[in-house]
Amino acid sequence: MSPTLTGRRAAVAALSAALLVPVLAACGGEDKKTDAAASPSAAASASGGAKAANLTVLAASSLTDVFKTAGAAYEKAHPGTKVTFSFAGSQELAAQVKQSAPADALVTADTKTMDGLRTEVNDPTVIAKNRLVIATAKGNPFKVDELKDLADSKIKVVLAAPEVPVGRYGKQILDAQKIEVKPVSQEPNVRAVLSKVELGEADAGLVYKTDSAKSGDKVVTVDIPDAQNAVASYPAATLKQSKNTEAAAAFVAWLSTPEAQKILADAGFQKP
Repeated sequence: MSPTLTGRRAAVAALSAALLVPVLAACGGEDKKTDAAASPSAAASASGGAKAANLTVLAASSLTDVFKTAGAAYEKAHPGTKVTFSFAGSQELAAQVKQSAPADALVTADTKTMDGLRTEVNDPTVIAKNRLVIATAKGNPFKVDELKDLADSKIKVVLAAPEVPVGRYGKQILDAQKIEVKPVSQEPNVRAVLSKVELGEADAGLVYKTDSAKSGDKVVTVDIPDAQNAVASYPAATLKQSKNTEAAAAFVAWLSTPEAQKILADAGFQKP
């Protein structure tokens, strides 16, 4: 074979090899992109470990404001997941669960209500605690500064109904101090109690510290000494009827993370 022919063949082989390199590289890159796009679980893992889902969370009324903030933070950290909250008194939420209302997780303002749903929920975890305060009308016209002042018949006091957690806690602390209060009304949740005081329809009421704090100057907050107070615990659990078991469990677990705990603490809730 002539040196000229051999040289030509070598040149052609070298050129072919050079042309194949970018083609192979392009194919490899395309495969990686396709694999990533076709693997939602991988994307979910990168965004927090759970598959994207539309979650419905039943939550106690006293969590209304803080959970709106928490929900937004959770959705930002878990792209594709939407968290919708339904707020009401814990006893109302329990009734919804027993009636198989479509939902994925539940957070109540007391352990008693959650304990009554053992067959409907998975193991609960306490995510926060709270305490009661006296909320008085703007300016505190009756100069209420302690629990026993609520026994004054001239003061219109509003309480939550005894089957509502905050109503139960209120009765507990009043009974312990042997204070008899005749409320002008008994409301279905703590927000309703606070609203009555804010609107001037009542002179005072027993509410959670976090709710009173959100009212700003609409009410005057009177602290109750720890020795006379009650501690409200907030358990969270997934519902056995949930169709988004993995995503619901991930959200409930997230409520105990440093990020969620900071949001709760900033809103005035105590650590569990």
